[in-house]
Amino acid sequence: MVDLVRTDSSDDQNIDALRARLAELDLMLAARSTEVTGVETELAAFKIRYRHEVGRLHEELDELELKISEIELGEIARRLENEGRGSDVGSGASKADTGPRYTSDTVRKLFRDVAKVIHPDLARDDHARDRRHSLMIEANRAYALGDEERLRSILHAWERSPEAVQGSGDEATRLRLERRIAQIEQQLEGFDCDLAELRESPLWKLKVMVDDASSRGKDLVGDMVKRLKRDIVIARNRLDAMQSHR
Repeated sequence: MVDLVRTDSSDDQNIDALRARLAELDLMLAARSTEVTGVETELAAFKIRYRHEVGRLHEELDELELKISEIELGEIARRLENEGRGSDVGSGASKADTGPRYTSDTVRKLFRDVAKVIHPDLARDDHARDRRHSLMIEANRAYALGDEERLRSILHAWERSPEAVQGSGDEATRLRLERRIAQIEQQLEGFDCDLAELRESPLWKLKVMVDDASSRGKDLVGDMVKRLKRDIVIARNRLDAMQSHR
């Protein structure tokens, strides 16, 4: 009796390693996506709170200051008119050329090339169909705008995608895995950029300051509200005084 021992080929080992790497990256991608969503949710909640408690007071103060400025400008205009120093101000601004963009033969050919390879009817499953449908919408938009560069970018991205690989052998499987890994790594870089941009935004920095102050028992938002209400009272009194002397 002969014992049959299975031996893994180098191709099998390579494919298994790629699958393991892909599984690892999928987990990282899900975690990073959750992190970005969490930051966006926190920022949105803080924005709503800030807008409700502080933003409306800023608007009220801005409106009062605008009225004060209008009265001051009106007074200056009257003085100039009385002194005979009024001047006509002409407008030399010219409208920018906003003529329609025309679709070139190159754009039409590119759009046909894109449609041939990404059309949703060519999908093998629902996931692939959804992805193709999204790309087709993007391609239609680029075509309507005559955006040759965007159409070329869509086509090149598709040619490098896992879905573009034909066949079911080991080589095709390996290439699809490598391309999917590259896609996820690019998505991770995109999430990193999104997180950096969110955390560098003035609103996020303000949120961090507010949260840090709160941990030390201070209410920065409450202090802002008090200061704005005081400034509003001052501005309203000033406006009332100016209007009574007109």
